Amino acid sequence: MFHFTYLQAIVVGLLQGVTELFPVSSLGHAVLLPAWLGGGWKLFAADPQYLLIAVAFHFASAIALFLVYGRRWITILASASRGLRKSAAAGSGLPLLTRLIVGTIPVAIIGIALNKFFEKNFGKPFLAAIFLSINGILLLSVERLTHRRHAHARAKDADAAIVERVSVGQAFVVGMGESTALLAGISRFGVSMSFGMLRGLSRSVAADFAFLLAFPAIIGASLVKLPKLLHHGAIAAGSSGPLLAGTITAFIATFISVTFLVKYFTTKTLRPFAIYCLVVGLISIIRFGIFG
Repeated sequence: MFHFTYLQAIVVGLLQGVTELFPVSSLGHAVLLPAWLGGGWKLFAADPQYLLIAVAFHFASAIALFLVYGRRWITILASASRGLRKSAAAGSGLPLLTRLIVGTIPVAIIGIALNKFFEKNFGKPFLAAIFLSINGILLLSVERLTHRRHAHARAKDADAAIVERVSVGQAFVVGMGESTALLAGISRFGVSMSFGMLRGLSRSVAADFAFLLAFPAIIGASLVKLPKLLHHGAIAAGSSGPLLAGTITAFIATFISVTFLVKYFTTKTLRPFAIYCLVVGLISIIRFGIFG
């Protein structure tokens, strides 16, 4: 049975909540932080159940994300319902919902089909460091490519802008790109926001698109892993308290993070996150690659 402490659960929960919707990869940090800390933390992260803990905390993140975006989801679903009834006041809800569903399909298929592969390669800090560096390069490249475009971007209805700029086929491509986030170090949010920006969406609307796409992917991953985590006493009885503490921590941290990022991307860029990923990734490559 897997046993962990309150400190370990709270640290992992905080890490999950802060990094899940920042474009810096929560799984990458879940691998790299224990590796840097070493000792008992390294042993903690080496247990096969650790991945289940990290992913299970996604459920708390999904709830927090829904609380922030719940009203938006209700509006989209109501508009989609009117669209199915071919109401004159349907709006962009049905086309947007279609894109969100199509964008989620590849994540689900690839996640299930290649589950063993991703589990096998999870927990390798050198690989996580490489992918985190690639993530930084992606974010920096997108900012450079779209800098002038977004300097003069005008506000526009987010739903209409997403439907106009992102086709159903392109939503599927975004979902394929999001699947790379199953590799620790690549950010799901970063990939989907970057694609939106390349398609001409402003940063705030691209972030909005990324937040909407994140919810079904996060809750889907957590619902797949939670039964395994709780199955037949896989978690030691003494760890139920830490598991709850970590879940609450992940929820609070995610809620604060999403609220912050919604405001942040109205005026700020991806550049600080890109530089952070590059610095941490390259230092970690040196630490876990050259020095082992």
